Amino acid sequence: MKQQRKATLFESLIPIVFLIIILALSLIVFKVDPQIPLLLGTAVASLIGVYRLGFKWSELEDGIIETIKMAIQAILILLIVGTLIGTWILSGVVPSMIYWGLNILSPSIFLVATLLICSIVSVSTGSSWTTAGTVGIALLGIGQTLGIPSPVIAGAIISGAYFGDKMSPLSDTTNLAPAMAGATLFDHIKHMMYTTVPAYVIAIVIYAILGVKYAGQSLDMAQINIIKETLVSNFNTLSPILLLAPVSVIAMVILKLPALPALLTGTLIGGAFAIIFQGASLGDVMSAMHYGYQSHTGVVAVDDLLTRGGLDSMLWTVSLVVCALSFGGVLEKTGMLETIATRILQFAKGTFGLVFATIITCIFTNIVTGDQYLAIVMPGRMYKDEYAKRNLAAKNLSRAIEDSATVTSALIPWTTCGSYMIATLGINPIAFLPYAFFNLLSPMISLILAATGWTMEKRQSTEQK
Repeated sequence: MKQQRKATLFESLIPIVFLIIILALSLIVFKVDPQIPLLLGTAVASLIGVYRLGFKWSELEDGIIETIKMAIQAILILLIVGTLIGTWILSGVVPSMIYWGLNILSPSIFLVATLLICSIVSVSTGSSWTTAGTVGIALLGIGQTLGIPSPVIAGAIISGAYFGDKMSPLSDTTNLAPAMAGATLFDHIKHMMYTTVPAYVIAIVIYAILGVKYAGQSLDMAQINIIKETLVSNFNTLSPILLLAPVSVIAMVILKLPALPALLTGTLIGGAFAIIFQGASLGDVMSAMHYGYQSHTGVVAVDDLLTRGGLDSMLWTVSLVVCALSFGGVLEKTGMLETIATRILQFAKGTFGLVFATIITCIFTNIVTGDQYLAIVMPGRMYKDEYAKRNLAAKNLSRAIEDSATVTSALIPWTTCGSYMIATLGINPIAFLPYAFFNLLSPMISLILAATGWTMEKRQSTEQK
């Protein structure tokens, strides 16, 4: 039997380079989805693991299964969110948000309002997914009717959603990053303010400027009125009382009810509202939960907005998540990712070099494994001792991880977060990436602070305090 050994850098890069090439060919040339390229990349990594590094297939399979286990909760949430969206449209919850939003918001303030609303919801719930899947969908619909391009709206939604995902003590990533780095939760959150506040303020300014640009355009009030009239004529009621559904979900998460039962309860409330307020049958509710809502109003803008949701709509995303995590599981089990990160660390001279290496590793792990949890856990484990050796407080590491792994996860189409945003918002991350200003600015500001040394606290001073 061949003895196991550590992967060389060349061996570690083979499946990565192969995946990059085949993904580029598949997405750009052949116009096919990334699932099969990810499986082929997994096969290449597995062949190297078995025939070059001495692993048994059963060991690699265990690595794949363990990695997928980390995302089981995310997969279940995806499926439940699909059912939630279906019942919330059938019940009139989402149409009500769109209808009342059109009466209140204008293009000049819309993007800033979107950022602020999503920030409040995400901080309250700790979930970027819940934010995008609830108020995000409604805001996207409102913004589209106001004549604002969908990718720009999605950028503002993502920026607000990930502000809370990064800063809320209820967020799983906000708890996971300091746990991996060895920092305390609230020290971690306070330390992130130095990068988060500047990124957020700059994002507000940019969205305000963009809002002025769109305010100069004449509103198509005729089209907006058609949409409002179509919504009124196709739903028995669009009462603000229907907004109790999203409010109840937000309240449950604030009260620390786990996400799955909270979202499932939101689905059931949506189903009950559909029966009570819209006269739907139980069969209609179950159909919307499984297959989504099908809008047949004859008004294209409304049908495009409301034809979505359902458990079935999430199966493509689930398959993408499983394929991406299979590839990541093999890379982690065989130590290929660790080999690459260790080589990067050799060039990390000084504080800036170390933070730069951390951020690059986090983004790289997001890209090649498709999972933000791996992108938090692995760099945290790998660089924890190095930060300690250089006398840097652990919260510097946890901040760098959040400034990269957390906020960039939604900008990559094949990650769990990116694929979720495709499923819920219907927009590819490549399209909204240039407009997700908060997500883009966070790693940049983190690097600026590392270069200047400002706020890069030492272990000794922290311990003395």
